[in-house]
Amino acid sequence: MKRWLSKAETVIGNHSDRLNAINIFPVADGDTGTNLYLTVRAAARSAVAAEDQPAQLDVGVVLAAAGQAAMEEARGNSGTLLSVFLCAAAEPLAGHTRLTSTLLAAALNRAQIRAWSALSDPVPGTMLSVMEAAARAAAAVDAGQNGDDSNHALGLALDAAVEGALAAVIRTEDQLDALTSARVVDAGGVGMLLILDCLRSAVLGEELQSELLDGLHGYDVSDPHIHTALPDDDGVEVMFTINLSPLHAATLRQQLDEIGESVIMSQVGGNEDADGNYRWRVHVHVPQPEPAVSIIRALGEPSQLSISELALPREPHTDAVNSSGHDR
Repeated sequence: MKRWLSKAETVIGNHSDRLNAINIFPVADGDTGTNLYLTVRAAARSAVAAEDQPAQLDVGVVLAAAGQAAMEEARGNSGTLLSVFLCAAAEPLAGHTRLTSTLLAAALNRAQIRAWSALSDPVPGTMLSVMEAAARAAAAVDAGQNGDDSNHALGLALDAAVEGALAAVIRTEDQLDALTSARVVDAGGVGMLLILDCLRSAVLGEELQSELLDGLHGYDVSDPHIHTALPDDDGVEVMFTINLSPLHAATLRQQLDEIGESVIMSQVGGNEDADGNYRWRVHVHVPQPEPAVSIIRALGEPSQLSISELALPREPHTDAVNSSGHDR
């Protein structure tokens, strides 16, 4: 897990500018690469910090801790969905010291289901479709392995997952009108493809597939930053963590759905506190921050609250939060 996430941190960092360049959905704010990088960096640092712990041999424990660290520091739609993916993928791996084809298929499937369900209004043609395609491809290969837990079988499943993800990335251009008009593929989907190839590379000890992105529309280094030619998006992105009961969490999701878009809610960890509340990480786009903050505070006290303008350049909304992301 440490090798995978460290490699992903480096690769996403190297590709962040091109990912930003083609980021036009759900809003053309040109920050998908940055958001994915900062999120995977948090996961990678957690995995490195855990390497001296006794539980570090349990791949599920290591990935769960990395996913929770990513969730706490997730940025944007893409970063939040990636952190949901990591947390969910860890669950079938708990208690295991190595990855197998069957465990990979189970982890990818759990992760894609959780990511789809985290969004109030999930949209095909995004990184969700890439996650799903990778999971389906790995499951199809594993089904033909008759329980083979060899590294060879795992390699076949990993290769299939990456191939499935690539095919899904290519399809994104035809699935979303905004991408079709701009003739680009989905930025979050490309980021997810890179992260999956990092997993394949780290597990199998092979090089990254440098030709993987060849021919993807909008991804050549000479291509322009598409998002800069599009109109600015009004509104703000609100992100926070909050402790709520399942009932209050459902109420919060419903009320945020009524005033905003791109609502993502996911539990951070699975344990309830003494009051029966769970910890939730929440993301939403709204026209103005004040109504959203009022709704949030009527149900509980948020932490790690950040408010950012969707229009470029993205800077913290200093009237609401300070540079650390906490209330003044």
